[in-house]
Amino acid sequence: MVRNYSTEPVDPAVVERMLSNALHSPSAGFSQGWAFLLLDEPQDVARFWDATTPAGTPAGTSLGRAPSSWLEGMRRAPVVVVPMSCKAAYLRRYAEADKGWTDRDEARWPVPYWDIDTGMASLLILQTAVDAGLGACFFGIPPDRVGSLRDSFGVPAEYLPIGAITIGHRTTDVGAQGSASRGRKPAEEVVHRGTWAASRHPRTT
Repeated sequence: MVRNYSTEPVDPAVVERMLSNALHSPSAGFSQGWAFLLLDEPQDVARFWDATTPAGTPAGTSLGRAPSSWLEGMRRAPVVVVPMSCKAAYLRRYAEADKGWTDRDEARWPVPYWDIDTGMASLLILQTAVDAGLGACFFGIPPDRVGSLRDSFGVPAEYLPIGAITIGHRTTDVGAQGSASRGRKPAEEVVHRGTWAASRHPRTT
């Protein structure tokens, strides 16, 4: 996750490839209940930050917390994509004849696949950015700013932004700070082979 960008423009063809790859992500019932708000004009990107940053937060502070370079570095990204999920699309799809859940009861779903599928599509955007030699970062939108985002860009009520993705040319990051300083967990802590009992040694080839 890259949080510090230069202002160099991103090739529009690469952005289109990211979105094309996202549309090939799997989805339950091939519902494809997602949408992507592409912001690649300076005025639109600025409007995104104005809409999603809490009032009174100066540039260079992280969502109202102590001053940091997080927001300043993120604001320089020339492209922002806002992936959105649509629960209604899934409930409609599974009420069709080949699925048969005519009552459209949300309780039938063990987990919110509309959010999961949109998350997988978002990952394809991130991976395409890496393949193109670019930087990208998926981050959350404060819940109390979602309404402002909807108003600023005319987002329909049935679409929920699950986050946002900045895309651009990476520049020097300010070292591992905050969450990044935690490091990555080793596989033996999170991979449970055959059982959730005491961990086993990883397989070798």
